[in-house]
Amino acid sequence: MHDFINYLLFGWYPYVALTIMILGSIIRFDKGQYGWRSQSSQFLRRKQMMWGSNLFHLGILVLLFGHFVGLLTPIGVFDALGISHSFKQWMALSVGGIAGILGFIGCTLLLHRRLYYPRIRKSSSKGDILVLLFLWLQLLLGIATIFWTIDHMDGSAMVLFMGWAQGVITFNPDAANLIIDAHLVYKLHIILGLTLLAITPFTRLVHVFSAPFAYVLRPGYQIVRSRRLARRTNTPPPSSAPSSVPSRES
Repeated sequence: MHDFINYLLFGWYPYVALTIMILGSIIRFDKGQYGWRSQSSQFLRRKQMMWGSNLFHLGILVLLFGHFVGLLTPIGVFDALGISHSFKQWMALSVGGIAGILGFIGCTLLLHRRLYYPRIRKSSSKGDILVLLFLWLQLLLGIATIFWTIDHMDGSAMVLFMGWAQGVITFNPDAANLIIDAHLVYKLHIILGLTLLAITPFTRLVHVFSAPFAYVLRPGYQIVRSRRLARRTNTPPPSSAPSSVPSRES
């Protein structure tokens, strides 16, 4: 029975979660593009928003990048670069630990803000609150794994999770068996992470696919001229241009 549950959760569930995320996101983009946004509540209350949002997004972005590179990069690549498993474990523990704590503090501020201020609470859907609760719990579980990871600084545990993640990507039917003896906190962390992927198309998490990377990389500037300059050149003034300065298009 234990083997069956382990295979169900770590052999089948990853494919279910990824399929729901991919197909659900495509359908939502096709059917409801106007709802493809983060639905910010900043205009209702700026206090806590800046610190909470910046800390949360900084921590999450570092964690996502670290998990993606750390779990999906073939072990042979690290060996070829001369990076030992123990060094990789120390890097994951230190960088991931700091990022996890920053993200957890930011998520706590955002969750407190959304739950304890009436105007924001009324404008929040159940899905908004559920997502923040899931993210808060996921970050807490991630931080909790630090205490068990310290006992495996030789990198053995990391190698097992790398084998599982890469086994899922390559459709290895024995991938789930690699982590059958992993501690419960790791398994809960993985299950909740997969669940977050599965609910992405139905929540505000979907905005992660429309991050404005093109804006950062966009060449050139938009020239914004004042009304006075527009009258001098006999050109129609912009509707709300405060000054004659080059600025990025917002």
